[in-house]
Amino acid sequence: MLTYIYIIARDYGFAPNPFYGICTLATCKPGIRKSANIGDWVIGVGSKTILENKLVYLMKISEKISYNEYWGNEKYGMKKPYMKSSLKKMYGDNIYYYDNLAEKWIQADSHHSYANGKTNPDNLRKDTSSNSVLIANEFYYFGGDAIEIPERFRDEIYRSVRGYCKVETSKTITSFIKWIRSSHEIGYYSDPRLFAKFQRYDGRS
Repeated sequence: MLTYIYIIARDYGFAPNPFYGICTLATCKPGIRKSANIGDWVIGVGSKTILENKLVYLMKISEKISYNEYWGNEKYGMKKPYMKSSLKKMYGDNIYYYDNLAEKWIQADSHHSYANGKTNPDNLRKDTSSNSVLIANEFYYFGGDAIEIPERFRDEIYRSVRGYCKVETSKTITSFIKWIRSSHEIGYYSDPRLFAKFQRYDGRS
């Protein structure tokens, strides 16, 4: 079992998307989405300048599917973005499918498209470099109210993080997961840090 750890610089509720009782990682972090497998853990933490030494979310991968499987499954229809609805809907991450007839990727109007709803090729290229969506039924999402990581776990969690790191799940990380499980219920605790209004991401900043 592996654990993937990365720093979350921008948390809108898009990547990860913690809404509707399921936590999904369907965009950004293509390296994690490509490499991670069912049973692995993903840990998102704050940086030295934003939410230092804090846990934004933790998820255990229960399913790994392709973009077309994600898009075409009615079970995940609530994750598709809708620009005339709530912020939760606007930040939907179910935004890609491959059109076999046209032989190209389709990007829905979303956080990763241009303001006029047209495809942003920079985001499309990066996102679809991994045709994988990670899904978690067990997750702990703290968002803007990220919780303090106890000092005894910090060195292990932060020791290799740059863009992201992949590590064997050590005794320390196992103890960290046990601590979370024993002290928190599964689910959504607080809105994302940048959830105040809808914004687009141009893929460059």
